[in-house]
Amino acid sequence: MLFNSIEFLIFFPIVTLLYFILPHKFRWAMLLMASCIFYMYFIPKYILILFLTIIIDYVAGIYIEKYPTYGKKLLVLSIVSNVGILMFFKYFNFFATNINELADKLNWNYSMDLLAIILPIGLSFHTFQAMSYTIEVYRGNQKAEKHFGIYALYVMYYPQ
Repeated sequence: MLFNSIEFLIFFPIVTLLYFILPHKFRWAMLLMASCIFYMYFIPKYILILFLTIIIDYVAGIYIEKYPTYGKKLLVLSIVSNVGILMFFKYFNFFATNINELADKLNWNYSMDLLAIILPIGLSFHTFQAMSYTIEVYRGNQKAEKHFGIYALYVMYYPQ
């Protein structure tokens, strides 16, 4: 759903109205559900990619805080997984195309199939949002968020 679409023109006032009608303790859940709907509007199965990065970094944040001696290893695992997912979606076809062209120039009988994938909406933002959290927990500037829903909302809050 694009911010300049008729769907968003309907979606935003409904979510805003629900936010102010609901009791405070339920607002986070409604905003998380609205964010999921917003991102699933584009390609629904891509929400699984967001959930994967959210789960990885949520667990990493908790364990970085709980076991500081393993903090650096957990931080590296978090960063590598986030950047790996981002690079796969952003650059797989770029690298595959270049490898295919190189193989063609060298007369190698080799080719990589290109993937028919579209970059998930906001993936770069979500990746850096999640990484900033684990980095701040590692540095001790931020306490690990214990509430999974609140952390998930932090990463994928749709107006961002």
